[in-house]
Amino acid sequence: MELIDTHCHLQFDSYISKEDEFLSRASQAGVKSVICVGTTLSDSEKAVKLAKTKHNVWASTGVHPHDAASFLADASGSKKLRKLGGQPRVVAIGETGLDYYRQISAKTEQQRALRAQIEASLELDLPLIFHVRDAWADFWPIFDSYKNLRGVIHSFSSHTDHLDEVLARGLYVGLNGIMTFTKDLSQLEAARAVPLDRLLLETDAPFLTPAPFRGELCEPKHVATIAEFLANLREQSIDELSKATTDNAVKLFKLN
Repeated sequence: MELIDTHCHLQFDSYISKEDEFLSRASQAGVKSVICVGTTLSDSEKAVKLAKTKHNVWASTGVHPHDAASFLADASGSKKLRKLGGQPRVVAIGETGLDYYRQISAKTEQQRALRAQIEASLELDLPLIFHVRDAWADFWPIFDSYKNLRGVIHSFSSHTDHLDEVLARGLYVGLNGIMTFTKDLSQLEAARAVPLDRLLLETDAPFLTPAPFRGELCEPKHVATIAEFLANLREQSIDELSKATTDNAVKLFKLN
């Protein structure tokens, strides 16, 4: 069994100086590669540096919607993002998107930052890692105003109507530990309905630790727990699910 954690934050302070320990535990659990996803320009730089030193780590560079205001306040922010995105072992732009659940940055600021990152992805020919929370109505018009976008909706935890919109646009769906502890049956229904060739696995570590490990620090090894849960939920073999999701990750992010 070989798995890929397509969304974690191993560059965060929670893992400083212990990255090799977490990667070793991940490898023992069958997780062969991880993508460290940036949330600010400085954080993205840390992800890039880590990826350059670890053969099984890749990076995504981007600005989370919470940090849109800070990104826009930097007159050279877009230029810095493009420079980071062109570094070796960078495989995506993001996480970027809209988060109206917690409006730490104003809606208009989030939208401007999203557009800037979409345009960077097109210039660099990289897929996007999208974060969308309580903001679908504004997200889709922005997305649809561009052509030839590819990417994944990270941490998808909505219902089948939104899933249909995601799939209609050819995007992938990232599922994580939320599925193991949610009480929302519509979320589980959507998780069952994701086509196998559109499914990606992620942890969002250090967040969203899956059951039965709630209360512990989430780490890339927990992809294995998420994969087992989803295989049972979807009535698929773990081998079938792991192969498909790994193939999907390799295809979308062009992992060598």
